Amino acid sequence: MEKQKTPDPGGGFSAEFQACWRQLPDKGLFFTLLAAWLALFQFLGNATFGYINTPSLYYWMYNAYNEVHPAADDAHGNLIPFLVLGLFWWKRKELLAQPLRFWSPALLLVVGALALHLVGYLVQQPRLSIIALFGGIYGLMGLTWGPRWLRASFFPFFLFAFMVPLGSLSEVVTFPLRLMVTTIVQHLATDVLGMSVIRSGTQLFDGLGTYQYDVAAACSGIRSLVAVILLATAYGFVMFKSAWHRLLIVGSAFPLAVIGNTLRLMLIVLAGEFFGQEAGSYVHDSTWFSLLPYVPAILGLILLGRWLERRTAATAPVTASPAQTPSTV
Repeated sequence: MEKQKTPDPGGGFSAEFQACWRQLPDKGLFFTLLAAWLALFQFLGNATFGYINTPSLYYWMYNAYNEVHPAADDAHGNLIPFLVLGLFWWKRKELLAQPLRFWSPALLLVVGALALHLVGYLVQQPRLSIIALFGGIYGLMGLTWGPRWLRASFFPFFLFAFMVPLGSLSEVVTFPLRLMVTTIVQHLATDVLGMSVIRSGTQLFDGLGTYQYDVAAACSGIRSLVAVILLATAYGFVMFKSAWHRLLIVGSAFPLAVIGNTLRLMLIVLAGEFFGQEAGSYVHDSTWFSLLPYVPAILGLILLGRWLERRTAATAPVTASPAQTPSTV
């Protein structure tokens, strides 16, 4: 197939969207297959009727993301589709510049996704079906538009992985996080600030009984950790081309999230130390103070990104201009 021309209309979003739409080949095929695929998960998507009485996987996902529970940490799933669509729009020129063609080997991805959904349906594990749902959509894109499209769209499509709700599965991460953060705060308060802070498991309290806090699962930092990993992944893939640069940015999310959560817990302890239990509880419950973990994370990502950019610029080979290139005789 002839290489697609990238759209460059001057009539704003509407005109550019129409131009992109016209240049996208085989739209009818893709959206027909997509409608059939989405219908499968609407009518035969969820088998866990004892928990949520609906055959729709989408309703099961909506319920998981919007569950009213103190330990609910999957609300970010509501935002992922909009983020992915926005990034697809951001990459529209690159995607349309690919040689788009029908590619039958991608059918293996669709068949594999269908098999995974059948397994998830039979063993009543909707999380497997969610992976199958997006894996199948990815395969349908490859079937319609070819391997180059798959390669160019792997990111942002990969971000759909964050739509798999963790639920109770996050306990394997939350409990070590709770222990880590409480240990760090106890050492900072005792060894650095000279405060009398005692730790017992995930509890922090002082000997005088001024305050006592238990770092529960909801306060473990898993919410900020997932959000920071998501932010770091988007930032790394958007700003950098090198694989190791991206891995470094994504890998920095964990220590940055721990630093941010430690800062928030430290402020709670300080408020309780100087002003009593109620002051510490206010800091704990405040919406504004709950945003504190993201401050060092965002600043850390920006600083790390700038350092990588300067390092790349410093080590990049200098290309001689034509005037500087010595002539040969």
